[in-house]
Amino acid sequence: MSTRIDRPADRLHIAVTSPDPFARGVARGEQLRDVLAGGIAGYDRFFRIGGISPQQVRDDAERTLDTIGGFRPHARAQIEGIAHGAGVDVRRIAALNARTEILARSTTVPPGECSTLVRRTEDDATGSPRTFGIQTWDWHVELTPFWHTLESRGGTHDVVGLTEHGILAKIGVNSAGLALHFNILGHREDGAGGIPVHVLAAVVLEEAGSVAEAVEIVRSAPIASSGSFTLFDTTDAVLLDLSPDGVFALEPDNGTLVRTNHFLTPVPAANEKTWLYQPDSGNRYTLLRKRLTDTAPPRSADELVRFLVSGAGEAALTCLPDMGLPEGQRWASLATVILEPASRTARILDGTPADAGTRPWRYLHAQDNSGHGTAT
Repeated sequence: MSTRIDRPADRLHIAVTSPDPFARGVARGEQLRDVLAGGIAGYDRFFRIGGISPQQVRDDAERTLDTIGGFRPHARAQIEGIAHGAGVDVRRIAALNARTEILARSTTVPPGECSTLVRRTEDDATGSPRTFGIQTWDWHVELTPFWHTLESRGGTHDVVGLTEHGILAKIGVNSAGLALHFNILGHREDGAGGIPVHVLAAVVLEEAGSVAEAVEIVRSAPIASSGSFTLFDTTDAVLLDLSPDGVFALEPDNGTLVRTNHFLTPVPAANEKTWLYQPDSGNRYTLLRKRLTDTAPPRSADELVRFLVSGAGEAALTCLPDMGLPEGQRWASLATVILEPASRTARILDGTPADAGTRPWRYLHAQDNSGHGTAT
């Protein structure tokens, strides 16, 4: 039976500033020191439920850390800094960052589900291009306490957004006006050892100043697992299928990008783990497409929220956990995130889309008029 989600009274916010990536990591680890153990223990349970041994987790973490170091030494330095600041073994932090890839080994702990909608339109007053996006982050309800909002300043670009304790990044926007929404996909060849999709998201947000630069970074990465980045800046938008088969792009359809949790390009779709997400992912995708056809398309970020609110009998765009299911299968919309590249703003709701009128949004600004990120 579905139930409401028990959320912290005051969601943790972490802000770090340093030109040195190791120092940024240390500052994050120090702020996570009292809460990180709960997130590590949560993933240890899911690895165990998924039949993945502690030794396999350690081996995957070590291989992944070496790959990260070869691809982007500064990303490895941040991971090592988090471990140092929190006082934990660096392999534990590496395993958190590779949790998607490690869990891909499991046949008993399927991933969660997310729904994303991005619009590219024209400003009513000026006629200039404008983009904005929204997504739910749906994941295991047991991990509700173990995520935070983030401001990270001092790299090539400042970054604000949402991520899990110990994980470099997930969903966010940077001070150059590049935004990234994040969805999980499933491919038969998924595994650990490449660049974890969460680490790749962090690299993109820290380094890329445009959609074109972001795509170039993604295509250069040694990818061994699947995911989707919906990337957009003030003028451009693209949806990427990331997979062991390669990286495949889709342009907006009538100014809109819709993403749930199945591949939308044919090459990786041929090797998809369809049993992970279907028919749920297809049902959510179809519902979003129908709503876009049946109603006027959204003209502003505020108008996006209603497209992700679903009720009884509808596909679960708004996801509440069924606590009658075993641990590892209780999905919930842990957060709702709106990204606006023009204002360099991430708007984060510690709630489902249906909670938008009753719970407060947290506004994070990657860059204000003085060039510094702010949180409100």
